[in-house]
Amino acid sequence: MTQKDLLYHREDGVGFITINRENRGNAISPDAIQLFFEALDKARKDVAVKVVCITGAGDRVFCSGADLSGSMGSDADKEKQIFKQYADLLIRIYRFEKPTLARINGHCLAGGTGFMLACDIVLARDDATFGTPEVNVGLFPMMIGALIFRNVLRKKAMEMMMLGERLSAADALEMGMVTRIFPKNEFEEKTQAILKALTMKSPIGMKLGKLAFNRVDSLPFDEAVHFLSEQLSIVTKTDDAKEGISAFLEKRPPLFTGK
Repeated sequence: MTQKDLLYHREDGVGFITINRENRGNAISPDAIQLFFEALDKARKDVAVKVVCITGAGDRVFCSGADLSGSMGSDADKEKQIFKQYADLLIRIYRFEKPTLARINGHCLAGGTGFMLACDIVLARDDATFGTPEVNVGLFPMMIGALIFRNVLRKKAMEMMMLGERLSAADALEMGMVTRIFPKNEFEEKTQAILKALTMKSPIGMKLGKLAFNRVDSLPFDEAVHFLSEQLSIVTKTDDAKEGISAFLEKRPPLFTGK
């Protein structure tokens, strides 16, 4: 590996994670998976990081999925371990305590769909395409299916996975996979504005909110509502909640400290 397959840096309260394999369509390698975990650890521990942005190098591809030129099919034990690491990474992103945003700066396919859907917010260029083409090479989008079914209606999800066709950004937006789409000439400006807005929110409020919502994923409705009621009582006791309410009443911007 002559250069890092994944890069991380912090800028203006944002932890940027960039898949750095532009010459291979930003396909995910085992090295990139390991570096992904390390980047998330850095972002979690750094109090200056308010939000994490996941993107791809260049301006053509966000992520084309797994690197099929690697050890696919050659070593069963190693292959199984890589699959598990990828699955663990999806869980890690999905459960991450800080807000996560996927910046879809190009085509997003196969395993890249997993990274995208594991994030809280997904912003895409209107010329990006999406899809799960695994079926075209005799595979099937297994792990990412868990995320697809949490975002897309079952029939549309099955159609996408079984046909393996490319979808437009407008299709992805309609299906619920993407939050917003922007023209290419506005994409960077709009993305930066949303990232800045996220950095201005209460870190502790966002953290407690995400943790609470993750807990109620599989709870029955009545239990979920009662649990969230208890969590709201916890949030209201934070310094940020008190500051936010005071700022609202005094008609001024809040100064959140994350406590």
